[in-house]
Amino acid sequence: MVVTGIWSSFRKFMDSVVWEPTGDGKRVISLTDNHILLWDLQGSSSQTVLASSASLEGKGQLKFTSGWWSPHHNCMQVASANDTAVQGWDTRCMRSICCLENAHGQLVQDLDFNSNKQCCLVSCKVKFWDTCSVTKPVKTLEEHSHWVWNVRYNHSHDQLVLMGSSDSRVILSNMVSISSEPFGHLVDDDLSDQEEHHPEDKSQEPPQDGIIATYEEHEDSVYALEWSSADPWLFASLSYDGRLLINRVPRVLKDHPALTPPGSRPSVPRGPLWEDQHSLL
Repeated sequence: MVVTGIWSSFRKFMDSVVWEPTGDGKRVISLTDNHILLWDLQGSSSQTVLASSASLEGKGQLKFTSGWWSPHHNCMQVASANDTAVQGWDTRCMRSICCLENAHGQLVQDLDFNSNKQCCLVSCKVKFWDTCSVTKPVKTLEEHSHWVWNVRYNHSHDQLVLMGSSDSRVILSNMVSISSEPFGHLVDDDLSDQEEHHPEDKSQEPPQDGIIATYEEHEDSVYALEWSSADPWLFASLSYDGRLLINRVPRVLKDHPALTPPGSRPSVPRGPLWEDQHSLL
């Protein structure tokens, strides 16, 4: 009903609609061509009020491609992508507060904020940024062989980062060096009691970044993926041919977020926990 109200109020191409991640959930951001719109839901989801808006300014036909709320600072900031640039907005006045010109050499397809660590933003294809110092990315990943369409931080364990690409693969990476727990603390709750009864000597070496697992069950481009809001170890991915897969993070994470020595890659899980397919064509 919210989307219907937005369409009727602003008759242009809409790229995305994003709910406020915290608070009372009465605010929605929509990206419409070169406009970013902040909507306020007044008591009922059938009623929407355009609280404020802003537009991209510059030469050519500028157009938003992605946007995401920051969960920090009472949701007063939103990041957006247009062409190769990433821009930050203050939702209180809908003014641009920072801009990463030419953040990428190609179209920026997606964005996400680290919910456990402030000023941490990731963009596709795939760069991690400190929004307090945007002169250069903190880290860059080039694990996919084609366009990266989605990237997502794990809400509970921000070391875990998912990426989906046109190369039909989903890659789960361990980015512990730039996480909120750079020295590692990643234990599967249902196995922690067993470890207390069977203590083992553990390496004191700091954990290192790397690929945890590569999921290759899809046969077409992966255009969407999300972590479960109920179980931090589950995630879903959706490909162009309509195949929806639900997978679980490998159980090896119960011990150490470094997982494997540098250069090595764990075996791919046997298969998804659940699969469904409906053609999107």
